[in-house]
Amino acid sequence: EEGSVAREYDSWTQDGILEYYWGEHIHLGYYTKEEMEAGYKKKDFIEAKYDFVDEMMKLGGIGADMGDAEAKVLDVGCGVGGTSRYLAKRLGPKADVTGITLSPNQVKRATELAEEQGVPNAKFTVMNALEMEFPDNTFDVVWACESGEHMPDKEAYINEMMRVLKPGGKFVMATWCQRDDREVPFDKKDERDLKFLYEEWTHPYFISIEKYKELIDATGLMNDVTTADWVDETIASWRHSIWVGVYDPRGFIFKPAKYLKCVRDAYCLERMHRAFKRGLMQYGMFAVTKKSE
Repeated sequence: EEGSVAREYDSWTQDGILEYYWGEHIHLGYYTKEEMEAGYKKKDFIEAKYDFVDEMMKLGGIGADMGDAEAKVLDVGCGVGGTSRYLAKRLGPKADVTGITLSPNQVKRATELAEEQGVPNAKFTVMNALEMEFPDNTFDVVWACESGEHMPDKEAYINEMMRVLKPGGKFVMATWCQRDDREVPFDKKDERDLKFLYEEWTHPYFISIEKYKELIDATGLMNDVTTADWVDETIASWRHSIWVGVYDPRGFIFKPAKYLKCVRDAYCLERMHRAFKRGLMQYGMFAVTKKSE
């Protein structure tokens, strides 16, 4: 499991297509109700991702003016480090941001971009989020954006993040979730669609927003969890990401070996859109602080 995720991200990083279109942020964007009504394609695709990070910071109560100007921050599943660097810039030079990923290529690219952009307070390392090498109570902020869906053990994922967070520290997470099937079980179509989504993009499995909350509560370390489903704010990203490729095919058109993969990915993006649209999938948001000792 661990190797397959690392290989997939290494491959995406090497071919450069994902970075060409998605920029430094390999996550969905944020669209306001007004922007959706005006037409999501009028919004800059990359700007939507920065807006998402800003909104996630607000949800987690994270900011230089909110006591985090000298915070030690952990970005779990950092990709090529776009959010890590953005947080390092927003929080200021006295903050210290560490990004971890399974992909050596992502660490290399993230480090290059930090040097190019003059962000010395963002550093990156290869590490398994399920077995972190950090001591207990290390970080003031633990940030996890769209990494949970790739984790083969959700309980270990949550437990490790809670473990390394300092007492009084802030935790904020965004992750793709499937609806809670305990009251209304999945039908055959639901199961077929989930199987497709699991297999196509190396996702071991999804769990519900409710189940993540239960895992956080079960640690006994945290205060009350705030949860939300940001499906309305993020759903435009799936089709928007297809349209940026249609409008500007230069990212893949001259790479014949990658062309078919891009067409296949576009089909997956549309399948994701439909799964979120009909409520099979949810966009889980979580914010909570660790109990003070």
